[in-house]
Amino acid sequence: MSVLLAFAAAALFGTGTFLLLQRRLSRIIIGIGLIGHGSNILLLTSGSGRGLPPIIGSADPTDFADPLPQALALTSIVITFGVTAFLFALGYRSWKITHDDVVEDDVEDRYIARRVDQLVDEGEAAARLNELAEDPE
Repeated sequence: MSVLLAFAAAALFGTGTFLLLQRRLSRIIIGIGLIGHGSNILLLTSGSGRGLPPIIGSADPTDFADPLPQALALTSIVITFGVTAFLFALGYRSWKITHDDVVEDDVEDRYIARRVDQLVDEGEAAARLNELAEDPE
């Protein structure tokens, strides 16, 4: 059963990551939700299974259920809900302003991409000059 849940968590993480890399905000929101569900499955699977309620004096402490995965899953649910609500607000604002949910490139992103291309071109030119300097012919 835990192998099946591990594969389900992996599928949710993979699909969520694929959707996060898209340009549409609606797909990004769905991807965040899938990653949140995958983390919940992973956290609850990591628990040692069922156990007795952790009430001191009721049983042997080695038989108690570990409450940490449940607490982390609740924290994950709250964080995912907050991020999703924030992204819904951004999507609504984007739709009201541009009537589209495409995430555009930032000006700095374009500048960095151009700078990387220039550095790569300069690096190739420097490598070619080094090859010519080493070759005496």
